[in-house]
Amino acid sequence: MCGIVGYIGMRDAAPIILNGLKRLEYRGYDSAGIAIYQDGKIEMRRDVGKLSALEQLVREQPVSGRLGIGHTRWATHGEPSARNAHPHIGMTGNVVVVHNGIVENYLELRDMLQSEGAEFASETDTETIVHLIERYLAAGLSIEDASREAFQLLRGAQAIVTFSINEPDRLVACRIGNAGGVAIGVGEDEMFIASDIPAILEHTRRMVFLESRTVAVVTSEGYEVKTLGGAPVILEEHTIPWDPISAAKGSYKHFMQKEIFEQPRALTDTIRGRVDFEHQWVSLPEMNLSPDIVRRISRIHIVACGTSYYSGLIGKTLIERIARIPVEVSIGSEFRYADPLIDDTMAVLAITQSGETVDTLAAMEEARDKGALLWSIVNAIGSQAMRIADGYIAMQAGPEIGVASTKAFTTSIVDQYLLACCLSQFRNGGDSEMVKKAASDLARMPDLIGGVLDHDEEYHALASRLYSFSNFLYLGRGINYPIALEGALKLKEISYIHAEGYPAGEMKHGPIALIDRHMPVLAIATRDGVYDKMLSQIEQAKTRGGIVVALATEGDSQIADKVDHAIYVPEVPELLSPVVNVLPLQLLAYHIAVIRGADVDQPRNLAKSVTVE
Repeated sequence: MCGIVGYIGMRDAAPIILNGLKRLEYRGYDSAGIAIYQDGKIEMRRDVGKLSALEQLVREQPVSGRLGIGHTRWATHGEPSARNAHPHIGMTGNVVVVHNGIVENYLELRDMLQSEGAEFASETDTETIVHLIERYLAAGLSIEDASREAFQLLRGAQAIVTFSINEPDRLVACRIGNAGGVAIGVGEDEMFIASDIPAILEHTRRMVFLESRTVAVVTSEGYEVKTLGGAPVILEEHTIPWDPISAAKGSYKHFMQKEIFEQPRALTDTIRGRVDFEHQWVSLPEMNLSPDIVRRISRIHIVACGTSYYSGLIGKTLIERIARIPVEVSIGSEFRYADPLIDDTMAVLAITQSGETVDTLAAMEEARDKGALLWSIVNAIGSQAMRIADGYIAMQAGPEIGVASTKAFTTSIVDQYLLACCLSQFRNGGDSEMVKKAASDLARMPDLIGGVLDHDEEYHALASRLYSFSNFLYLGRGINYPIALEGALKLKEISYIHAEGYPAGEMKHGPIALIDRHMPVLAIATRDGVYDKMLSQIEQAKTRGGIVVALATEGDSQIADKVDHAIYVPEVPELLSPVVNVLPLQLLAYHIAVIRGADVDQPRNLAKSVTVE
């Protein structure tokens, strides 16, 4: 989950790396550091805490050079501290390393290296890598060959970048397994390396992405990729369509706020080119679907983690209702340990914003080993989940920097809606009236959610009334039960308030015991097939003295008399209601967190892409 940036070229590396790390701080902010080749030696600056501490250190102790690497850390081994911060340098001072992932056999390697005289200066597993490279450099190998020899001894998933003063005209980068991406940015007489696209997007849109068990040697003039064993590898170059400006906050106070308000644009981009509104037809060419493929699918299994898992729960309803294909949904980290019943008549759909979530990737590998057709819905172009899938849907959300996912959630719901329509077309010969209506309903969505966002002041006012409570209960039913889960998740992860999402019909089976005037109950009670049931649950909560907030449909005068606070959303077709209903919950969580003084974009202990188990 750490952030990595590397640069080699004719410009000063330090500001380029520091600026890139700013764009990756969502991946880790326990500590940060840079290493620059300056005047024949490696100069390092490292500090604990957020990147601002490192920036201040560099201002006090300037460093400059045309080759360097940097890192922002999410701690796994060793407490957050300056000595545990990356980069890590060898005993000779000749080689330096940054790393994302976990060296699973680091204790074994550490014992071996210490027996050979290596002295460790940190508590990290990463330091074993730099000592291993030094070991092979001492035997007379080049930095490329020494690195490949060292990397082959590592167990676990890794992303590594290193350089040596012995050959200061090159960087060496490696990816092993699913410890996050390694992107190589192609410039003019300069090259870039990063663990995620936004870090280098302002410099180049031309990128290649390392596959697992490959090593790249990068010079200012280009790159060469080989397997760990030394066989040449040719990688496809991608042109990234994102606008660099879209990764900046602009006039917004936080990235999360910006990304919430980008959702009308994100949904427009998600729909554009995929829905023919005139002929009411959906097209997803990157999915590589055909009638024969679709008709042999007996069921679909969705795998995802966190917010994407809740999106998958909604996708289950969408696909089953529209395409009439049975769907199961599993948490990615549980999937492969459950010995799932997967075969070649099934499709496994992975949903992941980053495309690098290690548990989701592991679930995809498990599914492939069992013969399933592999699909993915991803936001990061060129990510591992996109590359290994038989077919994919790009979310078109644009860069999502805030750790708490917002626009990737809503776009992934719409992507599954489109997939359901596409599957139905192939199964039913394109004559489904439901698909025609579904395509028509999509046309109104960007305007509808834009209208919801226009009421932001109302959500702020409600947040001002609720921010002091310590516990919340979110209730939903049917397709909006996952929205209760997602609303509770947003509140807990950015405001640190305990919140629980629950199926409303289960309230009497336990949670009702908690309800009193100290615990607000937020009920998703828009007009749908379970509206009357939700009114009953609201009345029961009020009877127990609960403070009830209802998310209701505009024009519903009946509900206002039953609750303490009501927030309204426009009437929307039921299958698309989650996209609209989640917006007030995102903004409510955002405003509560801001009022409480929490760091909205970088909540404690969390990182954007979970690339270690």
